Parts: sequence; C-alpha cells; structure tokens
Amino acid sequence: MRLDLNNTVNTADAAASETVDHGPVTWRDFVQLAKPGIIFSNSITAFGGFWVASGWQINWLQMLFTLIGTALVMASGCVLNNYLDRDMDTKMARTQKRALPSGKLSAQTVMLYGIILGVIGICGLGLLVNPMTALLGLMGLFGYVWIYTAWFKRTSVWSTFVGSFSGAIPPVIGYCAVRPDIDAGAIILFGIMFLWQPPHFWALGIRRMEEYRAAGFPLLPVVRGTYVTKISMVRYIVLLVPVSLLLYVYGYVNVFYFYAAAIMGLYWAFLCIKGFKAQDEELWAKKMFIYSINYLTLLFIIMVITTVSTNH
Repeated sequence: MRLDLNNTVNTADAAASETVDHGPVTWRDFVQLAKPGIIFSNSITAFGGFWVASGWQINWLQMLFTLIGTALVMASGCVLNNYLDRDMDTKMARTQKRALPSGKLSAQTVMLYGIILGVIGICGLGLLVNPMTALLGLMGLFGYVWIYTAWFKRTSVWSTFVGSFSGAIPPVIGYCAVRPDIDAGAIILFGIMFLWQPPHFWALGIRRMEEYRAAGFPLLPVVRGTYVTKISMVRYIVLLVPVSLLLYVYGYVNVFYFYAAAIMGLYWAFLCIKGFKAQDEELWAKKMFIYSINYLTLLFIIMVITTVSTNH
C-alpha cells in the first residue's frame, strides 16, 4: 500500500485549518511535540553507552554535552515525525488532540522548530563531543525522518524493522562519545536496542490496532494479524537474550549483569509466549508494553552499576 504524500499533506493542512482553536500556544505544546517520554527513555540508553565506554572514568562535562546533543537530535526527529504524520494523527484518538493535528500550531512552525533542534543538536555533538557522534546523530535523524516516517511507515509492514535502525543509535552515540570507533561494545549496544524495539512497538500496535487500521498505517498486526505478530515478537526477544549477555562475554560488565539480563530477558520471552493463549489480547499487549519499558530501563541501570572499571 502506498499513499500519496502530497495529497496527505494537503488533507492534513485542510483538516488543521478547520479545527477549533484550543487556547493560546504555550511552552508545554512545544515540549509535547518533542515527545519527552521517548527522549527520557532513550537518554537513559545514551547515558548507559557513555558509562560502559568510560569504565567509571567519567568526563562529566563531555557526558553533559553528549546527552544534551543526543536529546536535541531525538527531539528533532520526534517533532519532524509529528510534522509528517499530522494527517494520520487526525484519525487516531490518542493523537488527534496534539497541538499540530488540532490546529493549535501551524505546520510551518512545527517544521521550522524540528529543523532548528536538529541543526543545534548535530552541530553541538560535532563541535563539543566528536565528529563520530555528529555523524551517528545525522544518520539516525535522516533514517528516522525520511526512511522510516516519510516512506516505510506509510507503505510497508517492514516499517518497524526499518525504524529500529535509527532507534538503536542513542546508546551508540553515548558509547562513541568516549570511544569514537565502532567496536564490539558499540555493536552489542546497537544490537540490544535494535532487537528490543519491534516487540515493544508491536505490543502497542496490538493494543491500538484498530486506531492504526483507521489511520491507514500498514503495521504488522493490522496487515497480518496478531498471531503472526506474536511469532515475530518471540523471535526478536529470543535473539535479544543472548545478545544482551555479550556485554559480559566481552568483559564490559560483571557477572551480576549476566544473571539479571538473562532472567529479565527469559521472563519477557515467557510473557510473550503466554500471549498465544491470552483471552484478552489488549490486556496482554498492555502488560507486554509496560514490561518492555521496565525491562529496558532496568537493563541499562544494571549495566551502569555493573560496568567493569578497566580499559578495553
């Protein structure tokens, strides 16, 4: 399925112009456009990547520059995602009251806001951290906005897979802020985030399946059903468990992380398998979604705590 972007843009602008103003624009509207929840959770992974690469020898100012620059790049991607998705957002209950689809902010303002955030973030990483982090930020931003949002999200069931490449960049930026090389540590962190994202997002997709269907998103649960989606979720989680353990194998963390990551990953796989017999799929999907967030947060917190203070 392929949608005409020109037509959808015109439709979105027309819909926004017909909506009722919901009051004056405030700073909170701009904050919400940047999706602070996503920025916070991904900043934890960037922090984890920085800490693992540092081995407890922390350059605090460098860390601050890295986290701010990464957050600005992520905020840019989220804002531009809102800009490109404004036609779809008017059709979904959970998004239609946002500042852009409701008509509170103009499309031009949002686009300019997103571009400015991206420029500041990438330049900040390049000038205050190192060129590698800026390159990674630019690659992640381009992939998320143009390859994922503008292309695959509207046209292909593979959108979640494609979007996971960009979503896996934050911990690598954090890592490469200390070690500007794509070595084993960077690859493992990328693998963890890449494999975590599809089951996390598909849980939301199953829970909000009818909304995605109404909006026209060819998400896996919408196109191929929940059974196929659950099988795909199991595949990713089963791969995630051994990949997450590689941080211990390569000596970045101690044995406590090994056992914690194994237990949390296997329990997530157990929850996923239980979904095949779930009587209430929406309730099961909600539990999976919440667990996925807690899993990622705890995994990176434990990763930081158990980081081995030796050079690699």
